[in-house]
Amino acid sequence: MTTRKQIILAAYVGGVNEHTAWEHPDAGSQIAFSTFRHVAQTAERGRFDYFFLAEGLALRARDGRIFDHDIAGRPDTLSVLAALAAVTEHLGLVGTLNATFNEPYELARQIASLDHLSGGRAGWNVVTSFDAYTGANFRRGGFLPHADRYVRAEETVATIRELWDSWATDAIAADKEAGVFLRDADAGAFTHHGAQFDIEGRFTVSRSPQGRPVIMQAGVSPQGRDFAASTADAIFSPYSSLAEGKAFFADIKERAARFGRNPDHVKILPSAGFVLGDTRAEAEDKARRILEQQLSDRTIQVTFEQVWNRDLSAYDLDGPLPDIDPDPEAPTFIQGRAFIFQDRFQTVRGWRDLAEERGLTLRGLARTVARGPQYIGTPTQVADQLDAFVQEDGADGVVLGSHIVPSGLDEFVDRVVPLLQERGSLRTEYEGTTLRENLGLPVPTPDAALTASLV
Repeated sequence: MTTRKQIILAAYVGGVNEHTAWEHPDAGSQIAFSTFRHVAQTAERGRFDYFFLAEGLALRARDGRIFDHDIAGRPDTLSVLAALAAVTEHLGLVGTLNATFNEPYELARQIASLDHLSGGRAGWNVVTSFDAYTGANFRRGGFLPHADRYVRAEETVATIRELWDSWATDAIAADKEAGVFLRDADAGAFTHHGAQFDIEGRFTVSRSPQGRPVIMQAGVSPQGRDFAASTADAIFSPYSSLAEGKAFFADIKERAARFGRNPDHVKILPSAGFVLGDTRAEAEDKARRILEQQLSDRTIQVTFEQVWNRDLSAYDLDGPLPDIDPDPEAPTFIQGRAFIFQDRFQTVRGWRDLAEERGLTLRGLARTVARGPQYIGTPTQVADQLDAFVQEDGADGVVLGSHIVPSGLDEFVDRVVPLLQERGSLRTEYEGTTLRENLGLPVPTPDAALTASLV
């Protein structure tokens, strides 16, 4: 009998973006602790693996003026996760922290501290900077060229692992049993001389309860995929369709094997949304209404302005697409927002072809190309869709968000989770106490030479 893959589930709070319906009557605050606590505790009730929080290092702007959605502010990731450690028991706590602007010693200490506070439930999503606008908030200023971002990120991760490994679990346990504390010359001593960092000293936080905090990363380019496959324990996939998901899944697993890693120890998870109804028709109608709420006139305008890099306020959203070309050489019109399109001109040409073929206005095009919820239907249909996606190697699980924050996840936990548990695709109880244990990841061991020197 074939063993069913266990679905990895994570929950996230979307923050300030057009995917979250902040004007909905059930919407809560995006910065109040009660919002984060509700989502995290709901996820833990559903036996999710971890709670994920992205990082917002800058308020986004249009033509120099801040977006309305960003005015409420963007709280610090580590502060929120540390607070959640006190109100959860099993749920992993994963935060996005930037490898371009932060120094290894500081990052290593902060993440290791969260890991101890939570009893081994911390994870770090490694990201790099993408624009000079964000970089202006930091002493480094500007941003690194694309290739250099990964050079710095790779050495950042490697250095942080050296710091985490500067304490050896077995040696500490042996010395405690003998009633002798580690010699000053041994505990946490580190030296790193590299192209990006030249540091040495004493790391102040003892070894992680789970060996090392879990490392997560997202990479689509060949360089990004290699970085993720060689270093990450889990990878965020941008692909939610089965065909694209399977191709990405196979590629990353093959790259991991090429780097000498066990492919099963690299977990792949795309983000996903859901809409439930008592019938398929009800769910689809609900999804259409949600999309209309998300695609406000302002959201549509800003989305297209980012690609055209022009002010499009003079164009009627219910009229044809602008007859002008993008202007990539002009100052960035939309700032602080990740640019996900590879080529402005190619993107616009594709949109024009699609609009002409289907007779679409700007508004109609926005609704056509918008990335809506991946799972729509009755609870049984959504459970079937999600389970099939994972069992057929589209991914190892999904990171779920909802258009209603913070209460949107409740419906999934109450109506879909029990169905996944009944078919044996989702745990009914947590297997371990750490994030690594619950993800099915091995506990890494420190360097053998370092361990020997501490005995």
